[in-house]
Amino acid sequence: MRDGRMGVGIIGANVQYGWGTRAHLPALAAITEYELIAVATTRIETARETAERFSIERAYGSAEELCADPDIDLVIVCVRVPSHYPLTKLALEAGKAVFTEWPLGANTAEARELAELAAAQNVRNMVGLQARVAPEFIRMRELVNEGYVGDVLHVTLRQNLHGGGARGQTFAWAADATKGATTLSIAAGHALDGALSVVGELERVSAVVATRVPEATIVETGETIPVTAADTVVVAGTLASGAPLSAIVSSVPTVGTGLHLEVQGTAGALVITSTGQAQIAPLELRGGQTGDRELAPVALGPRNRWAPMELSGPSLNVGQLLRRMGDGIRMRRNMEPDFAHAVRRHELLDAIQRASDTGQAQQLG
Repeated sequence: MRDGRMGVGIIGANVQYGWGTRAHLPALAAITEYELIAVATTRIETARETAERFSIERAYGSAEELCADPDIDLVIVCVRVPSHYPLTKLALEAGKAVFTEWPLGANTAEARELAELAAAQNVRNMVGLQARVAPEFIRMRELVNEGYVGDVLHVTLRQNLHGGGARGQTFAWAADATKGATTLSIAAGHALDGALSVVGELERVSAVVATRVPEATIVETGETIPVTAADTVVVAGTLASGAPLSAIVSSVPTVGTGLHLEVQGTAGALVITSTGQAQIAPLELRGGQTGDRELAPVALGPRNRWAPMELSGPSLNVGQLLRRMGDGIRMRRNMEPDFAHAVRRHELLDAIQRASDTGQAQQLG
């Protein structure tokens, strides 16, 4: 640390595009306990461009150089999913605390190995499952735990967003299911994690996982490519509480209808809605109890937001997680969602895929 601030190096913040530039750099600039020291991309030219644009002290053309920097306490891995495993492993082996975007690996085996390595190295770690720390999800969780809805009767999750069909060359790689960036792994992973953070874990799941749009057109060239990545996930499950949960998460080629999470109970109901993804877009929380004629907006509390007030949009929930990560580093303990939690989520998605493949319900836990 320099002057009591945690030194941060980010791998993957290309100034031209990407989640690192859109979300992590603004969040780090606003959180005073961090000092963003270095950025690394695969080309030194783009790293220097990002460093110059965001006044970052050091630019590296390789992750190895960044991880070797003694002033860096925390490495943020914010790149395409296939590179999560090798870059996270590199940072862990260097003894750095690591924040890796979701999914932790391209598959559960990679995620499990990284979680075990992090434990062996005794370094703090976190995975970028941002929905669970969105202020609206935190408030919904508080209200459910306080008995606002009474006993939970059932939970409904729906998220249908544009994403199937035509795509740019930059994202053509994600059409291949083996790359680990599917509607099941990313969109459903984020949305289900947010929902389960409110109502508890699933004990049993049945599912259908499908690729309903099996071809995609590359916008720049007009080329048609095959798509093996799932675009539709339908889940019917039972929570540990005994309440049923139904969920559909899809990437559609036309107009998406957004997010709807509904918790119905014996004393009331709570609903989160959005026009976008659970972990990124602005959310609205509404609720109503027995005797109310309609749902009304629910105010957030002071304990629901930790990120600086100037953060909004994609950087807000990343800022929420980074604040939690900082607390974990200072207190020398992991804070969820850590790599162990990421493995549990990978295992849940595996169970959903098995349920679809076999046509048989899967027990969890």
